[in-house]
Amino acid sequence: MTSDVVSSERSQLRADARRNRERILHTAMRHFSAHGINASLEEIAREAGVGAGTLYRHFPSREALLAAALKGEQEELLARASEARAMADPDAALGAWLAALQDYLRTFNGLPAPVLAAVKEQGSPLCLSCDSLSSLTSEFLARAQQDGHARASVTSSELFLGALAIAWVLDRAEACGTTRQALETLLARGYLAGAADDERQGR
Repeated sequence: MTSDVVSSERSQLRADARRNRERILHTAMRHFSAHGINASLEEIAREAGVGAGTLYRHFPSREALLAAALKGEQEELLARASEARAMADPDAALGAWLAALQDYLRTFNGLPAPVLAAVKEQGSPLCLSCDSLSSLTSEFLARAQQDGHARASVTSSELFLGALAIAWVLDRAEACGTTRQALETLLARGYLAGAADDERQGR
């Protein structure tokens, strides 16, 4: 067997592997959208036309598959972050970012749970995404604090977890007649300067 033949076969294998990965990922995105994060991985593999072993070679865990499936949504989120960054009003910019963050966290039903787990587990495939989201939240919060719109005692971790909580309960809350605006207003009362007494003063 010549080196050219070997090289050609290797290239074909790489191309096949790329196609398998793309089929798995596109199928997973449909299933996560329709059934939430607990969609059957076996069904995803079957519909993608691959075996379970092939799926796990490309995506060793459900979290790894989720992280890959979220990349497109992350690009949209970063675009919305750029739009918020361009706003002249720091308060409006922070509100716009938190709204975008909540939308992202609702991409798939049940997503807040593994995101929260990733906040605590540095080894999670979703961890890098969480770190980026926390960093952006810190950026917008710092700007609002510097301008006197947000309370100095509020931390980016608290805001991130607040947005995560809203994303987690929103569907259930809407079913009970509670609106997203009401929940966002409740969160805002916690971070806006002058909206509530700073309970940490004097500690």
